[in-house]
Amino acid sequence: MIMRTPLGRRSLLALPGLVATASLLSACSADDSPEQSTGPVKLRFLSLAWQKESVEANKAIVAAWNAANPNIQVEYVQGDWNSVHDQMLTAFEGGDAPDILHYESAAIGEFSGQGYLADLSGLLPADLKGQISPKVWDTVTFDGKVAGVPFLLESQVVLANKKLLDAAGITVPAVDAPWSWDDFAENARRLTKPGQYGVAWALKSPTNRVMNLALNFDGVFFAQDGGKTVVRVGDGEKAVPQRIHDMFYVDKSAAPDALGMGGTDPLPGFFAGKYALLPGSIYLRQQMVEQAPAGFEWVTLPALKGTSQNQAANPQTLSVSADSKAQKQAMQFIATFLDATNMAKLAHGDWLVPTGTDAGKELVASTGGKQGWDVAVGSASALIQAPFQKVAAYPEWKSKIATPALQQYFANKISIDQLAKNLEDGGKQVLG
Repeated sequence: MIMRTPLGRRSLLALPGLVATASLLSACSADDSPEQSTGPVKLRFLSLAWQKESVEANKAIVAAWNAANPNIQVEYVQGDWNSVHDQMLTAFEGGDAPDILHYESAAIGEFSGQGYLADLSGLLPADLKGQISPKVWDTVTFDGKVAGVPFLLESQVVLANKKLLDAAGITVPAVDAPWSWDDFAENARRLTKPGQYGVAWALKSPTNRVMNLALNFDGVFFAQDGGKTVVRVGDGEKAVPQRIHDMFYVDKSAAPDALGMGGTDPLPGFFAGKYALLPGSIYLRQQMVEQAPAGFEWVTLPALKGTSQNQAANPQTLSVSADSKAQKQAMQFIATFLDATNMAKLAHGDWLVPTGTDAGKELVASTGGKQGWDVAVGSASALIQAPFQKVAAYPEWKSKIATPALQQYFANKISIDQLAKNLEDGGKQVLG
């Protein structure tokens, strides 16, 4: 993530004009209501799957459902991450939203608070509920109401050039024995030599990554003071940015040219052996498989550990419209759509982490743990809800305050104490 949410990722990669979602949403008519039809119950499912394998998996699951359930038919509607939020808001306000909505936990709280999403608490099958960690259920629970079913997660890991690790005599850590941040810094120093940097930190948009990884040291940034939300930057919040900063300016193990990069920008240098370690999202493994040159050996290292490996969870979700007249049937479809086998297929298609424990086991078994799937599945246990995810003003604080302040700090223009002051003072401005 940086903490790259599905929304942020798709806004960079999805093709523009993929679908006129608004017109598709408004196509729902009164004839589709089970109360006004003697035929099968008809459900409309808005999916935001966009990668080829993921879209194929979505459509195949829907087709299998329709073949097995002639009395409950599901129409697959292709949506677009770039525009879905505003279009869904329009659809909800117009009373023509799809029955089932694919989105993410960071966004559905707004819709839940406005009464647009059904409370799934009484509809969830026990098997489905028990497959997913309570810590992940927390991310979709608002005012005691479950607004969606979380099914795909994103974690932050480290990709490594295996040949460079071997040359330096560095052993790949096991899933259950991750490097500490101190180990990471030491190994980055060992991997640095003329023409080669130990690590490439791409920090063009640093806030989500810092907020995410700060949880490794119990850094939460947002706290309650007298019933009000405030920004506080103490030792826990300073730990990750300071350690990254030291890699640039003390150890000199971090590549200066990568500082202004974002997303997949460091990949050419990584493939060329210029950078040995590449921190990033778990989905970067897809680029390794599809873009790495012949003979390039890469491995996925487990998430780094401070006092914990905790990271922020922002799962993709399936929700049910509060206006749907077939909520029970919608949940029946969701339960099948997200059974262990199907969830494993969906996670594989998106290169993300399944929330379900059985789905994770099935995914590791089917892949043999190769291509980092053992690491991906193992990371699920450390994904939790972070305080900033429930702060309505977080996006404004992030864009106006945190991002420019962190960019200044990583450019070595301000001190860690000045960074803390800027973040806290900016919090007062934004949070009021």
